[in-house]
Amino acid sequence: MTNRICCIGAGYVGGPSMIVMADSCPGVEINVVDHDQHRIDGWNNLTSSHLPIYEPGLDSIHQRVIGKNLHFTTDVETSIKNADMVFISVNTPTKSYGLGAGEAADLTNIELAARKIAECSKGFTIVVERSTLPVRTGDVLRRIFQKNSNESFSILSNPEFMAEGTAVTDLVHPDRVLIGGHDLDAVEELASIYQHWVPEERILRTNLWSAELSKLTANAFLAQRVSSVNTIAAVCEASGAHIGEVVQAIGGDRRIGSNFLKAGPGFGGSCFRKDILNLIYISDYLGLPEVSAYWRSVIFINDWSRKRISQIVIQKLFSTLRGKKIAILGFAFKPLTNDIRESSAIQICKDLLMEGAFLSIHDPLVSAESVRDALSGSFESSFVCSHDLTSAFMDADAAILLTDWPMYLELDWNLLSKLMRSPAWIFDTRNVLQRGEIESAGINIWTIGYGDIY
Repeated sequence: MTNRICCIGAGYVGGPSMIVMADSCPGVEINVVDHDQHRIDGWNNLTSSHLPIYEPGLDSIHQRVIGKNLHFTTDVETSIKNADMVFISVNTPTKSYGLGAGEAADLTNIELAARKIAECSKGFTIVVERSTLPVRTGDVLRRIFQKNSNESFSILSNPEFMAEGTAVTDLVHPDRVLIGGHDLDAVEELASIYQHWVPEERILRTNLWSAELSKLTANAFLAQRVSSVNTIAAVCEASGAHIGEVVQAIGGDRRIGSNFLKAGPGFGGSCFRKDILNLIYISDYLGLPEVSAYWRSVIFINDWSRKRISQIVIQKLFSTLRGKKIAILGFAFKPLTNDIRESSAIQICKDLLMEGAFLSIHDPLVSAESVRDALSGSFESSFVCSHDLTSAFMDADAAILLTDWPMYLELDWNLLSKLMRSPAWIFDTRNVLQRGEIESAGINIWTIGYGDIY
């Protein structure tokens, strides 16, 4: 019976998931370990505003369990030694060098974690892959354990399916929990932990390879829907159709459904692009070039969607941005998170800066430091981070809504129109603003997927 769990990695996957698990399993002692002292200190802070990750509702659960049956520590060796089960929740970025650069997953952190487990484990240990990994990574772990330890191990895959902004809900009330493994006893041991709060019918059991591939596939399918709807948004603009009406019509078909059919500036976040690239690499490696070509097209359309928006802004502003100020509304890749990884705002802002624009960037959660790091280079004097919307709109020639934060849906356009230079433009890349209100305030508006040809 598992009474002691160690989770290697206190990042986005390890931190929230172990907090929810500790809250649901008070009889299980959980240690989350990381070499990053700053991150560990952040998780041990009882002030919610200083947690390393922002997620609605996470702070209250964190305060219930921290220091009780949940501990964050840099003592990796002792935590692994005392654990019955070890989760690996480390980062697996895309390789930037060598064979597979730009596509394959960099498994350096996985290998380091596996070697540390082999070094420190005592007795039988269940090792759980929590990170998003290429299929057959479990075989890499098995070989490391066999060559570097005399102890016994069982390897499971238990990928997370939480989305940023709704992570707590996704963890507390998951659509499904997937456990893959060849050791059925180990599978049931992990299942017994989830059974504390997840209904049995939502716990899926597969072989190890199916579980590893399922996470990559899930993210690829979601990203593919975003790219697909963005191509139709462009057709709508050129033909006179409205993307909202088209999505309503096709989303009502139960075979299709309405989820992830929202036109926008492209998908972002830490997983979609990375996992598709990984799937492309795996397909090429397995001799399936037609499969890899298909998934490359999803990446291509996503990049094109960002470039298309930049080009539309330039065209509407008389084909030149030099000497013009543009307010950027939102820098996070989606609302309810401060995560800017792969955010479409980064590339769009860089495109506008290259054209000579001055940007005033506003986001309620993203720090000015994060914005500066993302746009680092020769543009540092060409943008500012505005803490209030008045300064962001003051003397602006245009505003681009890139993240659909609720606060942007309640703006007083009559007031803002008086702050902007005329003729002013609003570019709604999320199809969420009220066109009538903006037009009545004397502001021009472009909305993604809105065809105005009659």
